[in-house]
Amino acid sequence: MLNYGPQMKSPDYLAINPMGKVPTLQHGHAVVTEAAACCAYLAAAFPEAGLTPAPGTPESAAYLRWMFFAAGPGEAAITNASFGFDLPNTPQARGRSGYGSLELVADALAAMLSDGRDYVTGEAFSGADVYVGSQILWGRRLGTLPDRPGFAEYTGRLTARPAAVRARELDEALMSAAS
Repeated sequence: MLNYGPQMKSPDYLAINPMGKVPTLQHGHAVVTEAAACCAYLAAAFPEAGLTPAPGTPESAAYLRWMFFAAGPGEAAITNASFGFDLPNTPQARGRSGYGSLELVADALAAMLSDGRDYVTGEAFSGADVYVGSQILWGRRLGTLPDRPGFAEYTGRLTARPAAVRARELDEALMSAAS
């Protein structure tokens, strides 16, 4: 466990994550950085949890598509908006950015949820929901991700899951112990 702050730039931590960011996952001899990669790694490392769809299936395609979408265009658009940065409204800038605009990102996420699916891959919760859901929750908490139909219902399903409730309780206990 590592507190968010100066410890992230300590020589010991920089030795395992040169960016000095969280999260970093150490599992045996494996080191994984970047939140989406940590989610995907853990889902694959523990197949008994059922968090990774079978390769080559439509569910696997959705899992990969939306995991990478949230880690690329989603995170960039939400982060830029949180700093008040808006791309020039030109076809060149919007095309080169990788996300076009925050509105396009929000619309794409809403479109993914508009077909009646409960989770990213359909009816089954997956590791992609951990990351995609966290991006939507984070963007909504920051007030930068525009609300869209389906966001509240989707994030409500995610945060009500017993595992999510237990994780929040563990986080709260750790934060209380650290203060």
